[in-house]
Amino acid sequence: MAKDVTLADIAEKVGVSTVAVSKALSGKAGVSDELRMRIKTIAEEMGYIPGTYRKAAVETGNIGVIVPEQYYGYSVSFYGKLYELVVRALYDNQYYGILEILGKDAEKERELPRVMQEGKVDGLIFLGQMAEGYIRAMVEQTNLPVFFLDTYMPSVMLDTVISDGYYGMYMLTNYLINRGHKRIAYVGSVEATSSIADRFWGYRRALREFHIPFQEEWEIPDRDEKDRTFDKIITEHQGVDAYVCNCDYTAFTVINDLEELGLRVPEDVSVVGFDNFLPVHMDSGRITSYEVDVEHMADLCVKSLIKKIKNRKYTKGVQIVTGEIIEKQSVYDRR
Repeated sequence: MAKDVTLADIAEKVGVSTVAVSKALSGKAGVSDELRMRIKTIAEEMGYIPGTYRKAAVETGNIGVIVPEQYYGYSVSFYGKLYELVVRALYDNQYYGILEILGKDAEKERELPRVMQEGKVDGLIFLGQMAEGYIRAMVEQTNLPVFFLDTYMPSVMLDTVISDGYYGMYMLTNYLINRGHKRIAYVGSVEATSSIADRFWGYRRALREFHIPFQEEWEIPDRDEKDRTFDKIITEHQGVDAYVCNCDYTAFTVINDLEELGLRVPEDVSVVGFDNFLPVHMDSGRITSYEVDVEHMADLCVKSLIKKIKNRKYTKGVQIVTGEIIEKQSVYDRR
């Protein structure tokens, strides 16, 4: 039937990306006149109904939740937990979530999610860090109400909900300094995500306010270009008092590395994390961390998106959710 024809179907038939099909059918620049005509002709032959990637005429009660494949995993992922909270918040507000995993190739080619193409949803939530080019394409290619969760781009105007990574890491670093730590390293690949960068600059601000000179060797990467955390992060102890880690998973790895080097945590060196989250099979009762209020983040994102769908007043731009330090067993008071 004609209603089943999607942009992806047309793209496969023509041998181009869904972004090219979308541009051709919507009259936007970026494709040649020849290709545009070819795409339109094939779309007509296939029985495509224009506008299926836009908002449905009648509300469906569904929200698409797009999660990059590298963040997917219910029991072992911070984003798995966040997704479950989003689905619960949607249900509490009489909506249903439709999960779509965003593959790396689809992100690179800026392909539209299938739920967007087929008119199955009233709005979209994009969860987690994505490439700037992909985010721009999603904002430009749809008239659907869209919200982002735990990501933002300073160069792109987004409606998004994020945790207070900057101030949270500032507080954690202050916490260490006030307990006698002076040589403090930051563990996290700063260029990997906006949230890791925010946390790094919160850490740097705390050092500066206490007149502690930053040393380049104190910035330690924790993952590769595909956002996969290294199995081993600390191969040689640099004589620091403490390691501030961008997330608890990294902190867990750092502690294991230090203990393999013969150091005791926290007696010899302190370690703190961020998120207050570890997969179920790891020791979650040891690492002092900044707890992110993920339940409030999910609820705020969902309620804001629903207001946007219903053309009600909502807070536009970046909404920041604060958290608190949770003291456990990985910090030694050196005073």
